[in-house]
Amino acid sequence: MTGKRVLITGCSSGIGLCLAQGLAARGHRVFATARKAEDVALLEKQGLESLPLDLADSSSIRHALDEVFSRTGGELDALINNGAYGQPGAVEDLRREVLREQFETNLFGAHELSVRVIPAMRRQGHGRIIQISSVLGLVVLPYRGAYNASKFALEGLSDTLRLELRGSGVSVSVIEPGPIISRFRVNAHLAYQRNIDAEHSAHRETYAAMERRLTHPGPAAPFTLPPTAVLEKAIHALERRRPKIRYYVTFPTYLFAVLKRVLPHGALDWALLRVSRRENR
Repeated sequence: MTGKRVLITGCSSGIGLCLAQGLAARGHRVFATARKAEDVALLEKQGLESLPLDLADSSSIRHALDEVFSRTGGELDALINNGAYGQPGAVEDLRREVLREQFETNLFGAHELSVRVIPAMRRQGHGRIIQISSVLGLVVLPYRGAYNASKFALEGLSDTLRLELRGSGVSVSVIEPGPIISRFRVNAHLAYQRNIDAEHSAHRETYAAMERRLTHPGPAAPFTLPPTAVLEKAIHALERRRPKIRYYVTFPTYLFAVLKRVLPHGALDWALLRVSRRENR
């Protein structure tokens, strides 16, 4: 297998770090990006080619891609849009600027990277765009409205892009993990503290339980898997001649994909509310 040139976002920890390390170990040339300079330095110490890239900053995206293309002669085989975070909070407690910030990272940055690499992939006649979405791009859970919306939007944009790229040699795959061991809860708790006024909210009692869940050590949800479970799907999407359109990761994703197809809307709402109440006890 010939190694591919792969740009990955959000590599400071968790899924992104696992993808960078795992794909590099398989002989691919990985460009591992992260927002903070100290994380870039740590990635470089691990022997990875690393670059700063802030998904909420168009200038940062442009500079990172310019550097990647300067190192590869203007070519890139794959883009893995992994960088994202979760903004907890009831929909009625989300200020406009908070929702915009969630979309800047989880959707707009991934979109801008994709449209900037597509011309190079078209010239090559091949390329892979792999979107790391979520089970919450299939179904929703309460108090995750900003994250739900960003992942639903990412999936809609990805499906449209896939149809529009038909015949170009560029494929678009979506990976939908459920609970994965990472710093996701830690970062979500920081976003919650920064942006949600729990004391004056009608949801303050639920927020108290939610804070306990976000700060609880160890896996907070049943069926939590290590990030290598996502790596396995990414390898298939990157290396197989015919990648799948969608890859489910963890039992909850498989389960809710089925339930969404077979249950009436009201019954699905009941199931999702029960999951939310159980985790926020």
